[in-house]
Amino acid sequence: MKKLILGIAIVSSAFVFAQKDVNAQLQEANKAAMDAYNAKNYAVAAPKFMEVYNLLKTNGQDDKVYMYYSGLNYALANNVDEAIKIYTELVNSGYTGVQTTYTAKDKAGNVGTYDKATWDMLKKSKDYTDFKTEQTPSVEQDLYETLSTLLLNAKKNDEALVIIEKGLAKYPNNAKLKEFQSTAYYQSGNTEKFVTTLKEQLAKNPNDATNWYNLGVMQAKDPASATEAEAAFKKAIELKPDFSNAYQNLVYTIIGDDEKAVNEINTLRKDKPDEATKLIEARKERFNSSLPYAEKWHQAVPTDVNAVTMLREIYTITKNQEKANEMKAKEAQLQGAATK
Repeated sequence: MKKLILGIAIVSSAFVFAQKDVNAQLQEANKAAMDAYNAKNYAVAAPKFMEVYNLLKTNGQDDKVYMYYSGLNYALANNVDEAIKIYTELVNSGYTGVQTTYTAKDKAGNVGTYDKATWDMLKKSKDYTDFKTEQTPSVEQDLYETLSTLLLNAKKNDEALVIIEKGLAKYPNNAKLKEFQSTAYYQSGNTEKFVTTLKEQLAKNPNDATNWYNLGVMQAKDPASATEAEAAFKKAIELKPDFSNAYQNLVYTIIGDDEKAVNEINTLRKDKPDEATKLIEARKERFNSSLPYAEKWHQAVPTDVNAVTMLREIYTITKNQEKANEMKAKEAQLQGAATK
């Protein structure tokens, strides 16, 4: 599951209503929600926070922070459907999570917190000074990021794109949303837009090894852009020297379609031996060129039998029989360990 953006501290609140039974219900539901959350029992906490929200709303206080807490806990409990439902409602309602605290200092020097109406009224009194307001940070970007992640994990790519594009309209420099946009395009099969967004992201952040790798993967699908793919994989490796997948794909891209090359050589051997020889030498050169990257691939993941097998083949084709035998022994050792 893609990493969720769920960084917020949940705090307990005190409720005071004229109706004692309502206040008791609120206190009970809030305590149950907090206790469950603190115990990491998110599946229990989620509906309890929603119960707090609904009780408050019924009594004229639409405090969506409790809806937010509920959605967060549903996400932590891996109840994706409920989490998506709540986060969608929060995003569509324009909820930001910004709350304003109003404080003032009395004659004794004590600082108190007040609601807006009382705070405004106290301004008319000479008994209070040092009136201040403080706002909590907005969580709106987190909402877009988390909802996008939930939708992508649920393979709801079209819905994710709607939310992502809406979020990017508000926060055009949000790197996570741009990344999620690429993922949505890729998962929905829209490779052209996927490549476009990768290039846009790399223009803004050329030091992103993963995006260089992803670009290389897409370019390697077309033999006409194999040179560009090689350059992309090399850039990924430059930025992340232990990037085993980049080494692996670079090796395959340099070698190209070896089965096709062998078939062409075999076809020409009898009637056009000189042309066959040229193709044999060109094939050997491709394997020679791939060798340093295959060795780095093996170095990055010594237990990857695919890397060992590839090295054995390269050493065999480049006539390094001693190293080929060494890789053959390692290959047998790894394969034997896998069957135990």
